[in-house]
This record gives sequence, structure tokens and C-alpha cells, in this order.
Amino acid sequence: MQKVKLTDITLREAAAGLGSPLSYKEKIEIAKLLDKLNIDTIALAPITNAKKDTLLIHTIASAVKNSTLSIPVGYTEESVCAAWDAVRKAVNPRLCVEVPVSVVQMEFMCRKKPAAVIEMVDHLVRRSRSFCDDVEFSALDATRSEPEFLAKVLETAVAAGAATITVCDSAGIMTPAEFKDFIKNIRSHVPSLGGVCLSVKCTDELSMAAACSAVAAFEAGAGEINVNVNDGVAPAIESVVNIIKVRGDSYGVSCGVKTTELNRSVKQMKWLTQTKRVESSPFDNGVSSPIPKDKDILLDANDNIATVSKAVKKLGYDLSEDDQAKVFETFMNVAEKKSVGTKELEAIIATAALQVPPTYKLVSYVINSGNIIGSTAVIKFQKNGKYMQGLAFGNGPIDASFLAIEQITGRHYELDDFQIQAVTEGREAMGSTLVRLRSNGKLYSGNGLSTDIIGASIRAYLSALNKIVYEEKQK
Repeated sequence: MQKVKLTDITLREAAAGLGSPLSYKEKIEIAKLLDKLNIDTIALAPITNAKKDTLLIHTIASAVKNSTLSIPVGYTEESVCAAWDAVRKAVNPRLCVEVPVSVVQMEFMCRKKPAAVIEMVDHLVRRSRSFCDDVEFSALDATRSEPEFLAKVLETAVAAGAATITVCDSAGIMTPAEFKDFIKNIRSHVPSLGGVCLSVKCTDELSMAAACSAVAAFEAGAGEINVNVNDGVAPAIESVVNIIKVRGDSYGVSCGVKTTELNRSVKQMKWLTQTKRVESSPFDNGVSSPIPKDKDILLDANDNIATVSKAVKKLGYDLSEDDQAKVFETFMNVAEKKSVGTKELEAIIATAALQVPPTYKLVSYVINSGNIIGSTAVIKFQKNGKYMQGLAFGNGPIDASFLAIEQITGRHYELDDFQIQAVTEGREAMGSTLVRLRSNGKLYSGNGLSTDIIGASIRAYLSALNKIVYEEKQK
């Protein structure tokens, strides 16, 4: 019976800023719990602060007695050396070369063309192999790569000395049958994979990651599975272990996880990793409460396009690869100067993603409001050379403005979020507004900037509205 290895990526994903920040002590505790469960490999986060992160990894290495500790090596000679220096004292160290293999992500994460990426993979794997026998190559977005290029890059990694090859379904949209065919096709086109361990990582967009990883991958010959304490970025440990426990005999596979301790240990780790949610209040006069704490995000210039795309997805946006690339490019311009939080990322999405020709153009607006009169808004738009006007009463000037726009368009969209913040100081301060509209379950955001906060709000709504109308025309 074949033993299937499990690689837990909880600590690596927590460092991406998509969950609760973990303290030094919590990271060590999670590593100890995973080691106690007999998880084969614990994936550590990449080094961003050499002194601080190296000290943490040294501490984890001294605490972990059985599991392999895997760490990403980055893209440079210096980062490979730093990764090895951090993990070399582990009982079972592993160096992981993680490289994107789709056209868009190669361009924006590595700033390299396919041929140059092949050369980089060869160099990074060989350099890692000079330090360590256990080297993994991970194709971050394998299912979106060109088949011929994917085969070539995997052949290169194996020839350079990689002992484990991981293929990732980063989009998470394959069914088990499709993923099984995908793995079989890789194995048939890259015969050298027969001499290494083939590992899989599937995100859980369709709630099928466990089936893809623990059923389809088994049948196609995979020997290692990426799991996570919380499902989403990978199937949950409990789900995969349960499949192996119940149906392992049918597939001739088993795993070494201590099932008697699994439930208790996972509960402890979930308590450490899951963000405590706070209730948000309903809209009041058209202004929403702050984004709940479970959506708090903090990114910096060290984050790659995959991490930024996950953060965008977490906020509720479903962007195309082109828009993801545009958001990442704008993000990098901002991140070079400052950290990017939730509000900044929202503004970047509103500014960079799905920029479309305007169907509706703002001509004029007149707002009346006061403490002894009701709020009214008269708004005039232009569409295809024709003028359209709306008049509405509302609970506050912004509510009245949005109702007037709905009167013009004849459509009502769910207002998912509305934010206002000052971007300059003084009496003539510029105000920035963000509007998120939901249409058919999909989010569209618009950004407005003006010294007149009502005008900025109208422009932000109009920006989101034009994106919805444009997409509807394309269908």
C-alpha cells in the first residue's frame, strides 16, 4: 500500500496576510501540533526579515522532531542562501523553488519571459540542490500554463535535481475528472516524473479541492497533497485524512497522520488561525460601517501577484487575469512607498480594474439638504448624446443622489459598501469615496475624488455603474 505524504501550508498562507496575524509563540505552537500529528511536511513562510524570520525558523527547527520543514528560496542567489541558513538546522530540511508558469504571472512576478524563466528554474533548483538533497519545485499556477511550456519547465526542474514536483490548480476551477486528466497528461508528457514524488495543491473555489487532491490525484499517481488547517487555499486536513481513512483501501493508499489526535489538534490550530469576526452595522444615511475585521489585509512590496490576487478575491472581487495584472502593477507602485491595507487595495481595484468606456457621463447635479428640510437630488446624465435626468428624495444627500441615479437608469443595484476618507488636509481637503455595487452576485467598485464629497460619491457610483453596464453589453 502506497503512503501518501501530506504537506501542511497553514503557516505559509498565514504569512500572506489573509487571516489573523500569528504571534511568534502561535507559529511555534502550530508547528509543534503539526509535528505531533505526524504531518510529513510543514511549509514555512518565505523570509522577509532576515534576522527576525531566521530566528523564528531556528526555533521551530529545534521544536520539530519528525516533520520535514520546507521553505521557499525566492528568486536570487542571496535568497537561496538565506533560506538554507534559516532551515539547515532542521532534522529534515527542504528547499522549495516556487515559480509561476502562466504567461501573465511570469511577467508580473518574475519580470521574465518564458525562456528566461526556464533558465531561472534550472539555476535555482541546482543551487538549492547544492545545499540540500530534498528540493521541491512548485509550479504555482500550472493549470493556467501552456501545456508545452509546463512540460518543459517540469523536465528542467527534474533534470536539475528536484526530488518533489508540485503542480498547483491556483484557480481552483477544475472538476475531479478534469484534474485527473490534467495529472495524467503531465505524467505522459514528462516521463522523468516517474522518478520523483508528484505533489498537488488545489484551491477550493468549487468546494472540490479534497476530491481533486485525495481522489483524482490518487488515481492519476500523485504521492503528496498540500493541505491546510482551514479550507480555501487548499483542502482541509480533516477532509483529506477522512477520505484516506474511509476509502484508502480502494485506492491502495494510506497516510501516517494520527487520526485519534486529529480533531482536537485541528480545533486548537483553528482557534489560533481564524480571525474573530465583528458584527457590522447596517447602512445609515447611505454610509456603511467599516469593513469587518475578518477582511483586514496588510500587504507590502514583498508580496507577489498570487498573494495580492488572493487578497482581492477575499474582498469579493472576481477579476480576469488581465485585471489582476493591472491591479498588481498599480499595487507595486503604491507598495514601493507604503504598506497597502484594505482601504488602499479597494481604491487600487476601483482605479485599475475593468476600466471601460463610459456609457453614462455626469453633466450636472444639484443637491438640497438641511436640518429642517428633506434631502433632494437632481442629477443629469448623458447617454449616447441624449440627456437623462433624475429627481429623488432620500434619507440624506448621498441616499437621495443614489436614488436619483437609479431613477435615471431604471435599475437597482445592491450597495455592498460605501467608504469616505480625506486624502489631503485643510479646509479645501480632497475627499475620496469608494462605492461597491453588486450585480448578479458579482462586485464592481468605483472611485471618486473631489473637494465636494457628494460629487465624489456620485462619480464613484457612476464609475461602478459603467463597469456593470459595459460587462452586460459584452454578454
